Amino acid sequence: MCPEQQSQLINLHPPAADMRRLVVAGMERHPRQLPAWLLYDAEGSRLFEAICEQPEYGLTRTETALLQARAPELAAALGPGVLVEFGAGSARKVGPLLEALGPPAYVALDISPHHLEVACRELQARHPAVPVLGICCDYSQLQQLPDHSLLRGERRLGFYPGSSIGNFSPVEASLLLAQLRGLLGPGARLLIGIDQPKQVTRLEAAYNDAAGVSAAFARNLLVRLNRDLAGNFDPQAFSYSARWQPEHSRIAMALVSRSAQSVQLAGRSWNFSPGEELITEYSFKYTPEAFLALASSAGWQGAGRWSDPRHDLSLHLLVTPDS
Repeated sequence: MCPEQQSQLINLHPPAADMRRLVVAGMERHPRQLPAWLLYDAEGSRLFEAICEQPEYGLTRTETALLQARAPELAAALGPGVLVEFGAGSARKVGPLLEALGPPAYVALDISPHHLEVACRELQARHPAVPVLGICCDYSQLQQLPDHSLLRGERRLGFYPGSSIGNFSPVEASLLLAQLRGLLGPGARLLIGIDQPKQVTRLEAAYNDAAGVSAAFARNLLVRLNRDLAGNFDPQAFSYSARWQPEHSRIAMALVSRSAQSVQLAGRSWNFSPGEELITEYSFKYTPEAFLALASSAGWQGAGRWSDPRHDLSLHLLVTPDS
């Protein structure tokens, strides 16, 4: 493929009506909880990239270093095929795999159209020999990958870094893993990053950094709701918390109402009590054994595991019986 090729983008972003339905359903839950993908508008995506640079948040640096160090081994284990990344974000982690694999194409799925377009354009410039396709979508709701020439006739290899599977409850995560197996199709393999339990102080600091970027990221959700669904949230009327819940093996991130207040959103009025939480996201952590049990419930089999020296996270290679 010639060096002058341009990356391509398919926009399947959920329509506003779907967003309104999901937000209303989330506001009716107890505790209230909104889909985590709502955090990732253009500003949210920018703030998340800033979170990854904070000293307390080591996951991105650790996973990137592991991918760089083990890329040839990982590529050999994955084998040939089109590389499909779920939740690609800035697509900064995939470079070593692209260099080691030399795949016939790279396909990036992410929810933020502007962020995805920029990431794909920059990645295409760095890897001119690999055709790049971006698909803007909520991959957790995607029933099939679009019919595109880059996806035809090739085995599909999944790449799901960042421990993003932790944003889903174990039941939801099992369903998602089964869905990814269907999206990837026959002979699929999936390389997935999993954050592991560690000291509580380290976990909570990672999601509530001293610079306040995590708090700004959470409050930006309210700014987005005001803009997209005619809300009137005062972001400063909510404090931010990130707490480890050992009984669930997860971090719970929430905006906490500072006082009794009434908010307009999506054409309805919502009352908050003092101290009432709006869950912005969960981050479940898995031991290697617990994650392999979860993967098995979705029809996957473990075929390899790579970890950093501190055993903070794992890269698991999952395969299907026909791969």
